[in-house]
Amino acid sequence: MARYGIAVNVERCTGCYNCFVSCKDEFAGNDYLPLSAAQPDAGPGWIRVEEVEHGTGSKVKVAYVPILCQQCADAPCIRPEFGDAVYRRADGIVMIDPVKARGKKEIVDSCPYGAISWNEASGLAQKCTMCAHMIDRGEKTTRCVESCPTQALVFGDLDDPQSPISKMFADKAGKVESYKPELGTRPVMKYVSLPKPFIAGEVLLADKQGECARGVKVTLKAISANGADNKILATETDFLGDFEFRGLATNAEYLLRAEYHGYVAKEVTVKTDASVNLGELVLTAR
Repeated sequence: MARYGIAVNVERCTGCYNCFVSCKDEFAGNDYLPLSAAQPDAGPGWIRVEEVEHGTGSKVKVAYVPILCQQCADAPCIRPEFGDAVYRRADGIVMIDPVKARGKKEIVDSCPYGAISWNEASGLAQKCTMCAHMIDRGEKTTRCVESCPTQALVFGDLDDPQSPISKMFADKAGKVESYKPELGTRPVMKYVSLPKPFIAGEVLLADKQGECARGVKVTLKAISANGADNKILATETDFLGDFEFRGLATNAEYLLRAEYHGYVAKEVTVKTDASVNLGELVLTAR
């Protein structure tokens, strides 16, 4: 028996909402009993795209993170008090029974990811079914994955090393993670390159105003770890005098050092409560 999953490569997502639209197209007004009842035409869908903006001033980045059912191994929506209204199939897909769940609005609140919505018209809690009706008829993918123009969404059998999702995990090893792992639900759904803090800035040379300080060595060392890599990161300023360190640990403290031959080095302590734009760092001649 296959064990299905969906993964999101956030690096590829452009926020086009094709996944949301294709899900609506597949499920709005369409019953796939006994697996799912129709999704409402208006209102929330079964997938949402969160826009994550971080940084300040001229150093701002925007990432798009699709959120749908995380197919948790310790699913908080599968509870004894819900009876058989929420269940897990043999292939791992968590489902909400469109008959047994009717009237049980408390199912919506059981999901810490906000992935379950309430269909007021039918009095039913609903969520992504991972297109179980398509899988059951032999389809090789889901509608949202099929419609993604940048291949940011990937579907497949998690137990098959040759499936698209397994190949992506192998290719992106070290970047694969869960969304909000602190919730402790052990989600099966995974993400590649979720937004993380960055430190950026610009180096100027005090005696060369109007010129970009290209080739200035900038290093970054973690002072307090909190998950930060203890190796020293290094880069050089580009032709505009800009530098940037991406993918840093949250709430870690770093020592940044800018040095250039013939100039006094400058050190700055930075804490990554969020992404940090250091602005202009001015080096003076010795």
